[in-house]
Order: sequence, then C-alpha cells, then structure tokens
Amino acid sequence: MSDAYAPAALNLQHVSRTYHQGQNLLVVFHHVNVAIQPGEVVALVGPSGAGKSSMLHMAGLLESPSEGEIFISGQAASRASDAERTRIRRDSIGFVYQAHHLLPEFSALENVMLPQMIAGVPKKAARAEARRLLELVGLGQRIEHRPSQLSGGEQQRVAIVRAIANHPRLLLADEPTGNLDPRTAGGVFDLLIALARAEKVAALVATHNFDLAAKMDRTLVMQDGHIVDGGKFTAHKI
Repeated sequence: MSDAYAPAALNLQHVSRTYHQGQNLLVVFHHVNVAIQPGEVVALVGPSGAGKSSMLHMAGLLESPSEGEIFISGQAASRASDAERTRIRRDSIGFVYQAHHLLPEFSALENVMLPQMIAGVPKKAARAEARRLLELVGLGQRIEHRPSQLSGGEQQRVAIVRAIANHPRLLLADEPTGNLDPRTAGGVFDLLIALARAEKVAALVATHNFDLAAKMDRTLVMQDGHIVDGGKFTAHKI
C-alpha cells in the first residue's frame, strides 16, 4: 500500500499549539509526533473540543505551530513563506469538509476542472482528468449537473474528487460525511478510502463515527493535548 522508500506524506515532529487567553495560556496539543505514509488512511478521533480541527488546520498549513516542524513529503513547511505555503497547499494537499463548498454556478465537471486550471493544467487535460475521476466514483452520467441538481451524497463525491484532482500527497478531511444520512455516509466514505488508496494519497480523517473509523488503517486518538496511536480501531479503545 505505501512505498517504503518514499518520505512520509505528513510528518509532525514535536508539534505544539498554544493560545493566549488574557493572562492564561491554553494548550491545544503538546509535542505531537505523527507520520502518515502514502496510501495510508488514518482516522483522527477524540471528544469535541479536543483539537481535531486545529490539528487538521496545522497539518494543512493553514495555521503555524507554536513549536515543532511539519514536513509534507519530506519538505519542512511550517516556517516557509506565505507564498511557499500556498504553493505546497495547492500542489500537495487536498481538503474535504463537512459542507461540500461546491461552486453553485458550475457543473460537477467544471468544479473539478477549476483547481487544476488554477494550478496551470491546460483546459483539455483538466477536463479529461475531471471526467476520469468523476466516472471513477460513479458520476459519469452526472458530470454536467450543477450542485443543486445533485443529491447530498453526489455533491460530497464531487467534493472528494475535486480535493484529489491535483494529485496531492495528502488529503485532509474534517467530518466529510457528517451531513449525510448513515447509509449514504457509508457509501461515500467507502469511495473516499478506495480513491485515496487507488491514487496513493495519504489521508487523515477527523470523525466522530466509530463505524467509519473502523474501516481505516489505524486510529489516532486526541485527548488532553496529546495524540495516541490506537492502531486498528476497535470500539473498546474509546
């Protein structure tokens, strides 16, 4: 599944995040060490307020750590310039959120083409890749439909495809099926895992859904400012 000779897609080394609230220092997490390999799908679980979203923001270079270093495919990134961090996010990181955030005036195909064209991919090539990916997740007959013409599950499949259209090294997902009914959520999540593995994308997925966590390769548990590698998820671990 992963390439033993490739650097970790995501490597957090002694990463801490703290905030000042008046005279108080709030520690979100402290000296976190995490490595996720290409093609590995990892669940991030923990109680509400434990810092899962903050961890995803940190891994996605949307926030800087107070201490430590973040490596994306072997490249130190947390202290890079704003322009370089933007380039790394564009070229190496894909994001999927609970809300799909599709552009309503564009078709499914166009929503997947746009990030590629922004990255400099010619329109013809972007169209071909968007079509390939949408067909891969069963939306070949829906590519010209706008988001309002798609079901919730279909919209989220488009969002997932859009997130990997530029062939990122790392996919970060924050409750990606949280707005879907359980049956639809399971199907969409199965597609996310299959797509990540097929495209050899490392994925870190924050979720409260233990059934979904059990489908992933291993689980990271956030609690009291620390992360514990819980291995393959079983219900008795939390």
